Formats: sequence, C-alpha cells, structure tokens
Amino acid sequence: MSLTYTAGSLVAARGREWVVLPESAADMLVLRPLGGSEDDIAAVFPAFEEVRPAEFAAPSPSDVGDQRSAGLLRTALRIGFRSGAGPFRSLASIAVEPRAYQLVPLLMALRQRTVRLLISDDVGIGKTIEAGLIAKELLAQGEATRLTVLCSPSLAEQWQSELREKFGIEAELVLASTVSRLERGLDLGQSLFDKHPYTIISTDFIKSTRHREDFVRHCPDLVIVDEAHSCVTADDAGQGAASGTNQLRHELLRKVSADPDRHLLLLTATPHSGKESAFRNLLGLVRPELASLDLESPAGRARLAEHFVARKRADVREYLTKEDGLADDSLVQRTAFPSDRWTKDEPYKLTPEYRALLDDAIAYARDRVAAAGEQGRREARIAWWSVIALLRSMVSSPAAAAQTLKTRSESATARTAQEADALGSPVAADSADNDRLEGMDVAPGAAESEEAGARLLELSARATELVGPAGDAKLKALTRHLKGLIADGYSPIVFCRYIPTAEYLATQLEGKLGRRTKIAAVTGTLSPQQRLERIEQLAAEAAGDAGAGGEAPGPAARRVLIATDCLSEGVNLQHHFDAVVHYDLAWNPTRHDQREGRVDRYGQKRDQVRVITMFGEDNGIDGKVLEVLFMKHRQIMKDLGISVSVPDETASGVTDAVVEWLLLHGRQGSQESLFDLDGHQESLDRIEREWNSAAEREKTSRSKYAQRAIHPEEVAREVAAVRAALGGAEEVRDFAVEALRDLDALVRDPADGTGDFTAQAGGAPAGLRDALAATLGGRLVEEDRQIPFRTTPAIGRGEAALVRTDPAIGAIASYVLDSALDANTPGPRPARRCGVVTTDAVTVRTTLLLVRYRFHLTLPSRTGERQLVAEDARLLAYEGMPSRARWLDDDATTALLAARATGNTHEQLVRNQIARDLGALPDLAGHLTDYGTRLASELDASHRRVRKANEEIVRGLKVVPQEPADVLGVYVYLPQQPAAASASTVSGAEA
Repeated sequence: MSLTYTAGSLVAARGREWVVLPESAADMLVLRPLGGSEDDIAAVFPAFEEVRPAEFAAPSPSDVGDQRSAGLLRTALRIGFRSGAGPFRSLASIAVEPRAYQLVPLLMALRQRTVRLLISDDVGIGKTIEAGLIAKELLAQGEATRLTVLCSPSLAEQWQSELREKFGIEAELVLASTVSRLERGLDLGQSLFDKHPYTIISTDFIKSTRHREDFVRHCPDLVIVDEAHSCVTADDAGQGAASGTNQLRHELLRKVSADPDRHLLLLTATPHSGKESAFRNLLGLVRPELASLDLESPAGRARLAEHFVARKRADVREYLTKEDGLADDSLVQRTAFPSDRWTKDEPYKLTPEYRALLDDAIAYARDRVAAAGEQGRREARIAWWSVIALLRSMVSSPAAAAQTLKTRSESATARTAQEADALGSPVAADSADNDRLEGMDVAPGAAESEEAGARLLELSARATELVGPAGDAKLKALTRHLKGLIADGYSPIVFCRYIPTAEYLATQLEGKLGRRTKIAAVTGTLSPQQRLERIEQLAAEAAGDAGAGGEAPGPAARRVLIATDCLSEGVNLQHHFDAVVHYDLAWNPTRHDQREGRVDRYGQKRDQVRVITMFGEDNGIDGKVLEVLFMKHRQIMKDLGISVSVPDETASGVTDAVVEWLLLHGRQGSQESLFDLDGHQESLDRIEREWNSAAEREKTSRSKYAQRAIHPEEVAREVAAVRAALGGAEEVRDFAVEALRDLDALVRDPADGTGDFTAQAGGAPAGLRDALAATLGGRLVEEDRQIPFRTTPAIGRGEAALVRTDPAIGAIASYVLDSALDANTPGPRPARRCGVVTTDAVTVRTTLLLVRYRFHLTLPSRTGERQLVAEDARLLAYEGMPSRARWLDDDATTALLAARATGNTHEQLVRNQIARDLGALPDLAGHLTDYGTRLASELDASHRRVRKANEEIVRGLKVVPQEPADVLGVYVYLPQQPAAASASTVSGAEA
C-alpha cells in the first residue's frame, strides 16, 4: 500500500531528497530537489520506483567547521533559493538583481487585476528589466500563461537574449526569416501563437493583414510593446510612408488592447513625441478612458498615475534617501550612470581636390533640379531626392559618393510625386520616428536616367581618386581624434550614415591607430545576430591573452568599432565602449541621442562619456545644420535635463532650406542668408515655435505626471524584506571572496574602494571549475584567466556580478552548500554544519541555529488558485542551556555572524558542547514551530500589503508552515575565560 504525501513534505527517491509539490497525485509525485529550482522538477511513480518518507538529518558532531561556517552556509543556502516565500515570486529565480527604483513598476502592476502600464523611463534606466520583472512575476503567479513581445526586427534577438539570460524565459523569434520554419512544425489547424507560449514578434511583420488576424485571434494574455510611440499616430498625421506604417501598427494594437483581460505593457522613452494627440492615443491603448481624461485636474492625474511611470536619471541616481521622505539613508541605492557627457564639435576643411569635386556635384544638382522643375511635379520630386542623396553621400566619404553616383535613385521608379516622396525620404532623411533602420544604411542612388549616366560616372571616377588621407581631409581628422581618445584610454564607436563609408574607414584605419588597437565594422550587411557576434569578437580580440596563465594583465588593448545606424537603437554597447564619434552628421539630433545612448547608460563604467561631432565647415551643409538644429537641441536638453525629440517637420524644414540655399548660392555663399529666401524666415519662426512648444509640453509632462502612485517608503519596506530573506550585496561579496579563497582559488582584491576583485579558479576543485566554465565560458576557466567579479549587476561576457542571482555566484554557493551537506566531498569544504567558537563577543553560552522553513502557499489569481511550496532560511539564537533557552531578537542573532574567535577551544569540549545541543534539539521543536507560525503570518501580511489595492486577488490567500523545520546548522559561542587555555586545544579558526 502506497503512502500519501502532502505538499511540502520530504521524500527520498533516486538517491536524494525531494520536496513534494502540490501538483502531485496519488499515483504520481511531482518533486523538486531539496533546495533546488523549478528547472529541476521531476515526476516519480511510486508504483515503479522506491519512494519513502525522509527526515532532514541532524548535523554530525564529528564534522565541525570554523568560526565562519554559519555565515558561509547561511549565505550559500539563501543564494540557492529559487522558490522564495515572499510576495515577489520571481526575484529568487532571475539572474539579475533589480535596482530598487525598478521595483516601482512591478509594485504598480501587482495592484491591478489586469496590468496596463505605460513605462516611459528615460533612455538607459532599464525599461527592459522593468518589463521583464513584471512578465516573470505574472507568469510565476499564474496571472499570465503566455507572453509576446512586439518589437522592431533589429531588437528581436536582443530581447530574446535578455529574456533567456536574465529571466529564464525561452522565447521563440517570429520574424519574416523564421516564420516558414516555424509553420512547418505546426499540426493541422494549429496556430504558431498557440504552439509557442513565449514569442518575440517583429511589429512590422505581424501588422500585415494575413498574420495580424491570426495573431489577434490567438494573442497571448500578456503583451509587451517596445518603442510604443512608433505604434500610434497623431490625429493630424499626414499620409507619408512612416505615418501609414504607424497607422497599421496602431490598428493592430487597438485590437490587441480591446480585450479588457489582457495584460499590456507599453515601453517608450518618448511618450509625447511633441504631439498631444499622439500621447492621448497612446494612453487610449492603456485604458480607453485615459485618452479623454482631464489631465489638468488632480483627480485626472491621480488616475493616470496608476498606469504611467516616467522618470529621469536624476530621479533615480540616488534613491531611497531622506530626500525621498525616508527616516534615514540606510537603504539608499546609488546607480552608476555616467555623471557627465563631454561633448566637442570638431570642424574639418576639404582638400582643394575634394572642394572642386563638390562644387561640380552641386552644379550638376542645380542643373538637374532646374530641368526637372519644368517637367512636372513627379520629376521635380524625383530630382529633389536624388540631389539630396548625392549631396549627403558626397560629404560622407569618397567611397559613399562613388557608390551613389553609379547607382539608380530609389525614387526614379515612382509613378507619382507622392510615391517619390515615400521612396526617397526614408533613405535620404533621418526621421526621429523611423524605427525601421534595417536597410537604411545602404548608399542611396543619384542616377535617374541613362542620359545622366556619363556625367555622374565622371564624378564617380574623380571621387574614387580621392580615397585615402591625402585626398580626404575628413578621414585624416578622424584618425587624429581617434588617436587622442585611445591615448586617454577610451574605446570609441564611430557612427557613419552609409555602409560604403563604414567599410572604407575600417580599411583605411587598419594599422593607423597603434599595434594594440583592434578595429571592426558593423553594418546592415550583417544580420542582427551577426552584429552582436562581431562586437563580442572584437571585445575578445582586444582582451587578447591579458591575464592568462596567472600573469598580471598588461595595458588593455583598445577597441574601435565602426558602425552605421543599424546599431543606433536598442543594442547595449556600454560594456565595451565609452566614447562616440559622429563621423557623419545626422540631419536630426534625435539620431545622435540614439547613438550616444548606446554607451551612455546604466552599467557604463566610465563616469564621463566622450562625444565628438565632426562637421565640414566649408562643405555648405554641415555648418548650418549644426547651428540651427543641434545648438537648439542642446540648449533644450540643458534647460530641461532631458532630450526632446525634434519633430520631423522641424528637421526636414531646416535641411530643405539648406539644400535649396546650396543650389542657389553654391558652397561659398554667405550662410547668414540661409533664411532670407522667400518664405524661409517665416518657416524658421514656425519651426522655432513648434519646437519650443514641444519642449514646454515635455517639461510640463515630466512634472505633472511624475510617478506618485508608489511612495518610496513602500519600496523601502519591500526592499528591506527582500534583503532580509535573500541577502544583500555586501553579504554576497564577502561570501564570494571567502568561499573562493577557501576553495583554493587565487583571489586578487585590490581594496580600491570599488568592491571589484578578480579570481583564478585553476586551483579550485574540479566540480567548481566545471560549474564556472558553464556560466563564464570554458576558455576563461581552462586557461586559468582572471575572472572579474563586479559590484555592478550590469556586466559584460566573461564577468560575474556580485549579486545572488548571478549564475557564477550561484555555482559557488551550490558547491559550498553541497559540500557542507556531504561530509565525503573530497578537497576543501568552506562551510560545515557545526561549530564551536570561544569569543569575547558573548558573555554567556550562546547557540546559533540555521533553520530552513518550508511553506505551503495558496495564491488566488484570475485563473484560479495556485498551490506552491516555498522556502525561507532564518537564524535563531538562544542563551544558556537548551532546556532554559533565552531567545535573542533578530538583530542580536545576526550580530553573532560577525563574532571572531579570541581563544582556543579544547577538542573534547567541542565534541561535548555540540553533542549537548544536538541532543536537545527535540526540546526546541516547540519554539521552532511557533517561530514558523509567526513567520507565516508575516509573509501573509506581506503578500496582502503588496496587493492591497486588489481585494479580489488577496481573497483566499493562505500561507501555512510545513512541519517540521529543517535544522541545517548548530553553532555554539562560548565566552572567553580569563584562564589560559590548555595546551591540548584546537584554535578557534579550526574549531
């Protein structure tokens, strides 16, 4: 007759101990390894396999550790928890430690029955992490069962990587390049959105009629929309290609958001984009009623605050301080954003040969526009875009110019003037709202007909002759700027507009920047995954063999990345690069913000990021674009502390005027007369008014809609609770240093105030080396290279973050815990389950217990009750003998971990003391049970507090302790005696 096991009870099977989970049935047990994660769950059939009740074995008095055993074992245990009992089900199982401010959207989400949020934090603050936290939590609680992320195709693989590596969510990519393969694996009548519960979908791919309707019918119950501002339109939007694309996306999202039970997270750093109606339409996707709210009234703003969070870096650089309304700064968290962005505009002058070529190109362009103007509007627009393509390529590089002059214009095939604008604008302009950067870095064409061929080919041949620093002064100036950055220890990214320019620079710069400088180019010719691989390859080559074989690393090699705007959005480059050079001046300052945002973001180790903007002071274009657009943009940013997107109409109005002036006056005309042309002064005044209006709206928005739904005190309370249950950063760092040293790794701790250190694992046990190789890379461990351990959670490949959820830290903790529980483990064992210490930290005999509690949680959700088994580790301590125990409070108990041996302890005394406490454990069972009941009550209150605004979800919530608790460690602290210790002793460091 088989036994019936309750959820939370312990069983022994397959040579190890397991926790029974609520999904178990009489004929099948669903088990999780004791202390293991959800990934280790197994099903066992008692009819075919031996399963028996198990009790957690008490510590052995013969296996005694030193004074640090209790702290090491406690931290190892807490790091290993993947099923915490607190209200945040996901925090114990993710591979990132969120900043305190990143918990605010999560707290907002947990107070809503159906989560609808617009997350508009500034660039680089961590919107992806905030969305991932909410998604992981909703999935863990059973509030959501399926997930889709809608994003641009260039960001899809990065989203996939972030979800997999940080949150353990394996999502399938649904792109134009993958959908055929995915559909071949479907059953008859099955939708791929049903087959794959977690997907990342290209917004542009899914908006087509065929795929849109299938997606809407089978849409998951949780949807995240990245760059959500590109999915709505203003009420007065025109009929251009970009507007039409946004309208299709808007139509898709309206259908997705129409289901009132669907969770929806909208992410954007620019919710306003300068247009009130577009902002209202965005709010309408969150909740229809928000679109018509009176946002001037306190009640309207309070209603919006439940669904909208928007913070600048200055708001979160220091968080949970007295200035935030807290009593003290004990929980303050400082986030390492670069504090300064050093910016310099660097002019260059064309060589005489290049000036002559540009003058002849302008003359050709003037003739072409004049001739086309007599042929009709269609021909005029085709000529206009061809001329812009010609001029932009000409000032980019000889390589881009030569390519453009030989290539047919994209707009030449247009049948109407409107179609010519739709074809020509994306490849010639730099729209702030154009998130379709794929394919936009190809060199545009200038040829419109066979008749123009001979003249353009002659200009192309002359451009080719100017390749190299002798004919290209811009290239020569870049080389000088890069050498200066490299000499100051920077690794820059050089951004270009066109593929031929990027490839030209990579070829020309090779060998010109020093022997230890590595150079690579990344353009739209590579797939998004290949781009990331190229960047990682460059970083690895620059690292070289520094620090291999135990040698101290020499001067770090510099790396220079040449890139087009295919990398200007979404890709995080702050781990490898710390400076930006704008080789080609974009025609919209927002594009420069996007480029600089790749390195100036959270996780950047440099306190100062450098930015160099190159411009031609005599090419007739760059100087005025810089003066009119960029100077104004910088002034607004200085005044507001944030970047305000430049309206497309503003940017195109300025650049159109520049080109018209250039065609009329030539390169050497007086640029002061730029807006003296008929109608242009009025146009400039209008542009100025529109931009100032957009800036004022953004300023008002930031103050009016500041996040007030969650008070910092509420965040502080939850942060304190999480740290109490899971540990904090200092505890993790101390654990890692001590454990690695005890495990014979070579630790170098510079004590430079950063908290960072390095370790070589060559001397560590094979089991630990294998575990570290699996998380950090085999080559790093096999070649005994130095492994950097960083205090910041934002790390690069081959580095470990000193946070409990980092995989490398988890590997160390797992080894320490397993070796403590298995006395037969060969090699060093840093932690033991027993210890006796003679110390002046106590005045009476004191015993410290490390106890593991298990709880049976009943969590109501929209989809029904969810039964879970969770774990928690606590320290309990008492003075005196077990039969007359005087229990200490939490602070006094925790303080015992810092006690150090001040005297020796006799071997026989050690055995006697441990045996006495182990024998008396049954006498302590009542107190341990009472403590577990109190802890369950506190956890119940915590769950209710976090969800206080959602009565439906807390109704039926239960937290029940599973008896008996597991005593993992027993440590006795004896007071220092004045008499000298006996000669036959063991030191406190060994007892």
